[in-house]
Amino acid sequence: MSKPRPRRAARSSGGGDVHELGGARVGPGERADVNVLVSQRTSGAPVYVPAHVWRGAAPGPTLLVTGTLHGDEINGAGIVRRIIDEPRFELLAGTLVLVPVINVLGFERNSRYMPDRRDLNRAFPGSASGSLTARYAHALFHEFLLNSDCCIDLHSAASLRTNYPNVRVDLTNSEASALAVSFGCELVIDGEGPDGSFRKSACAAGVPTMILEAGEVSKIEPSVEETGARGVRNALIHLKMTEGEPVKPPYQALIHKTVWVRASNGGVLRFHAGPGDVVDQGQPLATNTDLLGRPLNVIESPAAGVLLGMTTLPAVAPGDPVAHLAIPDGGVEWIRKALKKARTKDGHAHHEIVREHLSTNVVVDEWEEGPE
Repeated sequence: MSKPRPRRAARSSGGGDVHELGGARVGPGERADVNVLVSQRTSGAPVYVPAHVWRGAAPGPTLLVTGTLHGDEINGAGIVRRIIDEPRFELLAGTLVLVPVINVLGFERNSRYMPDRRDLNRAFPGSASGSLTARYAHALFHEFLLNSDCCIDLHSAASLRTNYPNVRVDLTNSEASALAVSFGCELVIDGEGPDGSFRKSACAAGVPTMILEAGEVSKIEPSVEETGARGVRNALIHLKMTEGEPVKPPYQALIHKTVWVRASNGGVLRFHAGPGDVVDQGQPLATNTDLLGRPLNVIESPAAGVLLGMTTLPAVAPGDPVAHLAIPDGGVEWIRKALKKARTKDGHAHHEIVREHLSTNVVVDEWEEGPE
């Protein structure tokens, strides 16, 4: 793959400059819908990525917000569309580039992958002379990313899983880290991302990038949409592109270690904890049962942590992932205290609403220990 060109110096927009994208020129204080040519279909018809460019009147950075990099992860599209239609802020400075569906070819097929069966999020920075996916990635990288100062990329869990909203970022990248922390999720997961991923390639090119992971594929979930829209507004406040007070989470934990908990037996699960729950070491997460509902074994948490994600398919084979556990720096008792305080202060806090909404995708029963 070709190497990304060095990013231009921090792009200050507004104050008389014109932002160019897809052949359109958007001036300070203006908003415009833009179609960016990125590829062709087998028929030869053009493939355009629709974007909304919103300019503040004053100079400032260019923030790129992208959804649906994997074509079936449409929560990101819902978040971006909501920001376009119901922004709940006034953009005062800089440029906000909003892209609800960046993988149009995957989206049209409700597929994670591109038509040539490749993962677009492993193809960056792309190549002008490579595969369909490599060329598509190259066009996105040069049209959108290299003309931005920072980026928020919106994702969902993989198929048959759900994620409690969390942000992922390379914590050694100070600008990307500050952006991720400002977004306002409870869980900040450290990691630079896989080779060829959008965020890793962006950071290597000098464009600080973080991702949101939230909810399920093939859905636009109200609580995820609210979380994402709120987070983008928080980030804009951090970047001094708008004014206001950020919405802070009840707690914020930096996560340097996560663990997948897997089934040891085949069977059908009865869950005892849901996404976002704080669990202790040894706490039952699910009971694995046979087809008649008779218990086979209890799956316990290997450590104290927060349920970052879990399967939404209760039927499992040996070795299948059941839950993804985040292990916070400093343990979990401080998190429990922070959540208790938030419930007392706010009543039914946003954290609780998100947990309840995501848990409707699975049946979560109270753990009842049977007779020995």
